[in-house]
Amino acid sequence: MADQSILVGIDRDDEALAACRSRLAPFGPRVRLLKGDFVDVKPLLRSVGVHSVNGVLFDLGVSSPQLDDPRRGFSFQTDGPLDMRMDQAGPRTAAQLVNELPEAELADMIFQYGEERLSRRIARAIVQARGQKAFETTQELVAVIKSAVPAAYRHGRIHCATRTFQALRIAVNRELDVIAPAIRDAVDALRPGGRIAVISFHSLEDRIVKHTLRALTEESHPCVRVLTKKPQIPSETECRENPRARSAKLRVAERLPQECFA
Repeated sequence: MADQSILVGIDRDDEALAACRSRLAPFGPRVRLLKGDFVDVKPLLRSVGVHSVNGVLFDLGVSSPQLDDPRRGFSFQTDGPLDMRMDQAGPRTAAQLVNELPEAELADMIFQYGEERLSRRIARAIVQARGQKAFETTQELVAVIKSAVPAAYRHGRIHCATRTFQALRIAVNRELDVIAPAIRDAVDALRPGGRIAVISFHSLEDRIVKHTLRALTEESHPCVRVLTKKPQIPSETECRENPRARSAKLRVAERLPQECFA
């Protein structure tokens, strides 16, 4: 029965969990909120006595409250500590990366995770600047990025620091590394007929989601069927009401009855 169902929520961010506890308090014991990374979805579910589920929703990437809080250091639009950790007990910050990575590694990271074509110029400028003073704040990094790129790039369609900040955030939180194994484990936890839905917000995430779900359909004993031939995207109305939704893509798959995992 529907009133016997439970919701298990998993997040790395203590503040997100606290907000959920407050909002979902009326549902009492039907809501279980766990701190952790969704790559550990199966052991986390087992920790609350859940071994199979009817549905899984992944909402990838950074959240609006994280972006809007200058203390977290995710945004290039406000000044704050250069942190970017989703789990504030995490081992490394964005400041550590920009202050410690060799120039070549820094450039490769900005190019790979940010798809930033000026990554080498930006990395060179960062290394030169940190030789004078270590980076501590978001606006210190923004200023150096602006100094490294041509004037036309500074006034382009998107802010010139967008891709570098994205790359740092992804690297700090190992966001891309965990998507494929998390999806596979979540599918493994689904009951036959259960569905997995994944919302991604940039092309690197969506590519991994697409390829992982496709691979699961191409196993010798396929375990899912993809329900979205193309990703679902927000309507113009939704984008007007919530501009941050404009890059969202939703992919959904359904668990088949065959057993395809050991």
